[in-house]
Amino acid sequence: MSSWLSTAWSYVTGASSAYISDGESAKLSGAPEDEPTRIKIELGRDLGGGSVNAQTTLGLSTAWACIGLKSELVGSMGCGVYSKSPTGGRVSRDDHWLYDLLHESPNADQTPFDFWAGQTASIDLWGNSYALIERLGQRVTSLLRVHPAQMEPFRKDGVKMYRYRDRGRTEDLPAEKVFHIKGMNFGGDVGLSAVEFGRRTIGAALAANRVANSAFSNGLQVSGFMETGAAKLTPEQRRDLVDIFGEFTGGDMAGKVLPLEKDFKFVPLTMKPADAQLLESRRWDVEEMCRWFGMLPVLIGHAAQGQTMWGSGIEQLLLGWQTLRLNPLLRRIEQETRKQLLPVAERRKVYPEFNREAGLAADSAARAALYSAFGQNGVMDRNEMRSRENLDHRPGGEFLTVQSNLVRLDQLGAGGGSSSEQQLRSALFGMLGVQGGDLESLIAAKVNLMLGQISGPQVES
Repeated sequence: MSSWLSTAWSYVTGASSAYISDGESAKLSGAPEDEPTRIKIELGRDLGGGSVNAQTTLGLSTAWACIGLKSELVGSMGCGVYSKSPTGGRVSRDDHWLYDLLHESPNADQTPFDFWAGQTASIDLWGNSYALIERLGQRVTSLLRVHPAQMEPFRKDGVKMYRYRDRGRTEDLPAEKVFHIKGMNFGGDVGLSAVEFGRRTIGAALAANRVANSAFSNGLQVSGFMETGAAKLTPEQRRDLVDIFGEFTGGDMAGKVLPLEKDFKFVPLTMKPADAQLLESRRWDVEEMCRWFGMLPVLIGHAAQGQTMWGSGIEQLLLGWQTLRLNPLLRRIEQETRKQLLPVAERRKVYPEFNREAGLAADSAARAALYSAFGQNGVMDRNEMRSRENLDHRPGGEFLTVQSNLVRLDQLGAGGGSSSEQQLRSALFGMLGVQGGDLESLIAAKVNLMLGQISGPQVES
């Protein structure tokens, strides 16, 4: 088998070229390690005759943009670790060992961005993502990413296990040694692959690419028949005629003139791109693949019919995508992480969570409006806001405030929480010698003063 095919297969499976290598027969022996190859051969071709797998799918710009945007967005969010506070809120637990694993260093080779981006891309392409778990007691010390083609979940006596294939060797691992995140599924042990179930759509897009490439590489020249009239050509004359036409094919020969013999007539055979609606079908392929990968076309630079690239409508579409598509994916990852990596005793106390506000980091107006609302309603103090903007804390910024003159919550109703009108009234009553601002006391004092000056009877209380 050719070297490029062996290299491509190694890339797709993530395994060594021991399965298919140069000089070896492609015939399968029936051994367990040949099972992935057999499945790929049986299911890896589309109706257009081309191979449909993760590598060829990424050759489509739509798939590349959909998978790249989603995976990089998840990788950029960052996964923190929190615990529930006694008052019902949450407390950041950057002192917990899970924080070091998820937020700082999942393994010796990858950054958190690379790890989570790779896990997300694997879910899109293969429907599953895997990592080998290394533990020290009950503490997870490392997550080593494994290519999905190297893992196969199975049940043994009702117990879930994983068959791991690496460099020609097969090993059965218990579930507690494998970190497995499934994509969309119906309660089974494996997630469903968009590439596998969308093979017809992806194959049609690949076929359209091949047709477009063929048309442009031939200089938009079409194939066809040559009618020779009443003359009958010998086999040698036919070969000569084919050779002559072969010299005039290709983009470099576009615009050239080929003289024909008498009574010769060219009859085109290939359908014109306009007649085949090639452009329309390729636009439709973009929208179809966006459906398979759960992406808005406008986010990858494709405006659907009747849709613009700007405006408040796009903003609402983006918020809808974050709520309906991105948030369920993050919730799935968070729950699998909590269930598989934390001991049972800690699951009720500690939990991982992605920073969903990272999606608003580029929108300064939205951040300002959010902070303003939080600050005026006692939801977040100033120092918490400054922390989110990577700014140092300020003295006095640790107090919650509300819109009523932005006073502290614990001073509402006290002297420090009175309004400017109340402060003015208190000052005036103080000047008149009235304690507490009691208007009745003021009137009584004035009456006593007046009666005392005219030597009248004292006013009884």
